[in-house]
Amino acid sequence: MNFSKLKLIYHTVKHLRFKQVYYRIYYTLRNKFFKKEYSKILNKEIQPLVWENTIEYNTSYLGDNRFKFLNIEHDFKSQIDWNYNAYGKLWTYNLNYFDFLNQESFSVENGLKLIKNYSKQDVQLKDGKEPYPISLRVINWIKFLSKNQILDSDINQTIYNHFQVLLHNLEYHLLGNHLLENAFALFFGGIYFNDKILADKAEKLLYSELEEQLFEDGAHFELSPMYHQILLHRLLDCISLAQQNSGKVNANLERFLQEKAVKMLSWLQTIVFTNGDIPMVNDSAYGISLHATQLFEYANKLQLIWNKVRLKSSGYRKYSDENLEAFVDVGPLAIDYQPGHAHADTFNFILYANGKPVLVDPAVSTYEINDTRKRERATSSHNTVTIDDKNSSQVWSGFRVAKRAEVTILQDELTKVVAAHNGFRDCKHKRLFSLENNTFIIEDEVAGGNELKAHFHFAPNCEIEVIDNKKLLVDAVEIQFFEHQKLEIQEYYFAKGYNTTIIAKKVVVLFTEKLRTEIKVIA
Repeated sequence: MNFSKLKLIYHTVKHLRFKQVYYRIYYTLRNKFFKKEYSKILNKEIQPLVWENTIEYNTSYLGDNRFKFLNIEHDFKSQIDWNYNAYGKLWTYNLNYFDFLNQESFSVENGLKLIKNYSKQDVQLKDGKEPYPISLRVINWIKFLSKNQILDSDINQTIYNHFQVLLHNLEYHLLGNHLLENAFALFFGGIYFNDKILADKAEKLLYSELEEQLFEDGAHFELSPMYHQILLHRLLDCISLAQQNSGKVNANLERFLQEKAVKMLSWLQTIVFTNGDIPMVNDSAYGISLHATQLFEYANKLQLIWNKVRLKSSGYRKYSDENLEAFVDVGPLAIDYQPGHAHADTFNFILYANGKPVLVDPAVSTYEINDTRKRERATSSHNTVTIDDKNSSQVWSGFRVAKRAEVTILQDELTKVVAAHNGFRDCKHKRLFSLENNTFIIEDEVAGGNELKAHFHFAPNCEIEVIDNKKLLVDAVEIQFFEHQKLEIQEYYFAKGYNTTIIAKKVVVLFTEKLRTEIKVIA
């Protein structure tokens, strides 16, 4: 291992919490040298809970052992291999989540058949016995059994055993959304099995993690709107479970969950565009989380009340008038000790005009460690500035970040923000965003560096007309540049979802020291 790689690892690891390092070492040594038996006899009959699905999931089970996840379809023919990994770990994870139990018109017969098939292969399971897929799967199984009022002691024993695995392998080495998903699962398990150990651990984790993982303005601290929606959905499920099974949940805990859901709803309501889209920043992909309008409808049924908030602690800002909506990033990549879903996108922005996307974030199409993942996390794949074609933060491997850009807010008003960051080391980048007189303005100022480029990624199907090397006409939007050298129209890969990309257009603006960009709707 060379010195550069050692430095990269050092600047990555130094941000971790002691708990993460301790549990990484502890779990590794324990699992290597000690074979722990997680089965525990369930000595009581379990009655299904009251559960009614409020939301139906996208179709992923196509019948006859055929599945479709992440835009990849696979036919297992006669026998399902729950460890199947030809399409990568995330596809295997999705197979093991059992989200399809919640899809439209899914029959009880098919559900029981698949659950029992899975249970019979329990000893051979690999990825499916990891804490994260266990957490999602046990919730889906409990929902399915309760919705259909199924009492099956063998299935319940399997679920209970999986809860024992989860309880002894909580993801303290990762923290973040993984540990919160563990907590949601334990909440369901504690109620379903009337198990004090599961319930107490769930309560302890929910109090600590929801307090820790939500910024003051309501954003989840990993700063991915997609994961924010996924976790909000799970939180609403917990509230729904408590409401449908009155008296089984501590009243103080239930109120706490509702308060945190209101904070998350308020943040989501503030950042969402008028057409219901979320900004696809950091690790966000199309077709994974529920749509914002579905979450708002769900929350309304739970009688939750929320309002928009002023964005601040998350580092995001949202400006809008009658024609333009701008979402901008002037904050940290994510919480320091868990930036796995962060991109090198400091001072990125997204722009909608007349309710339609114009300048977009290309989103993500893979979690595999490859060139695509590297490209999608790079600074040049976002609507911001690169200096000498470098990244503003050292993103590497699939989910690692070494040195990170540090942002300083210089001015922060209702329609304007000015900030600077040091991500390019010796070169400081200062950027102004403002929306005034129906014009969205960006001013860049860079000290140092040789080749300065501002990147602008346009939504697919946008037609770009260049006028006199200084102005763009994009549908009903005019974009004008000042103090620049030249414009280049290039192509980039826009991620329509996992494993699905299309070619779209971007404009790269070369400049020296300063660049002013003005964007307005002209029709």
